[in-house]
Amino acid sequence: MIDVDGYLGVLGVARSAGPTGEALRALHRAQVERVSYENLDIHLGRPTGIGAEESVARILRGRGGYCFHLNGAFAALLTALGYDVTLHRAGVQGSPEDTAGAGGDHLALTVRLDGERWLVDTGLAGGMHDPLPLREGSYTQGPFTYAMAPSAAEPGGWRFTHDPRGAFMAMDFAPEPVELSSFAEEHVRLSTSPESGFVRVLTAQRRDATGVDVLRGCVLRRIDADGTHERIIDAADDWYDVLAGVFRLDLNDVDAPARAGLWHRVRTAHQEREAAGSR
Repeated sequence: MIDVDGYLGVLGVARSAGPTGEALRALHRAQVERVSYENLDIHLGRPTGIGAEESVARILRGRGGYCFHLNGAFAALLTALGYDVTLHRAGVQGSPEDTAGAGGDHLALTVRLDGERWLVDTGLAGGMHDPLPLREGSYTQGPFTYAMAPSAAEPGGWRFTHDPRGAFMAMDFAPEPVELSSFAEEHVRLSTSPESGFVRVLTAQRRDATGVDVLRGCVLRRIDADGTHERIIDAADDWYDVLAGVFRLDLNDVDAPARAGLWHRVRTAHQEREAAGSR
């Protein structure tokens, strides 16, 4: 069982009388605005599981996670509120050179409501603000335009194509329902392998109605209708202020030595990337 009222309190959304499209949109918007996509625990050396109860507990104490945490928790909340939720094996395509298809590095959700199916995904870094109908077409949300179409790589599945300014190119998901536990092995790989982008670069991302904030290492970007605004954070106090203020992350359980060590690793990695880029 999860703490539904506590979760709704974090989201700032009142419990509705039953599943409705309006309530689903309110929940989705609140989740992406108030619960950041982030991988700090990997860089703090704190292994996490992906069970729904554990992920909800993370959110209740002011943290986020990546797709397995965020969508796993959100699926549990929606199910508890009476929504018809299905979990799907999915895959994120970072660039045209990457293979399309539902490789299993992403968990996607669909909801059936009033005779229509919706893509509900709060774990796409800097992605959707609202659910998208599983209908082929182009959809504008704030400054970003997305596309939905049947997936060529996954027969019976669907393909979400991100805005050209997004952090990735597209996401495909397979039609068959899966269990959250089926992603456990991939979670271990993504959170421990030296080849994983989650291991290589610390990130936090948060979507709102007008754009997205993205932190990668020491580089903070705001992407909105006015363009992309970037600054490098070169002081530990400023960096932790950004995590708390921009990304709403509660790091009160990270003591001073751990904070100093994390900042040192992030700053050193940034300097190494800068040096490599200048050669």
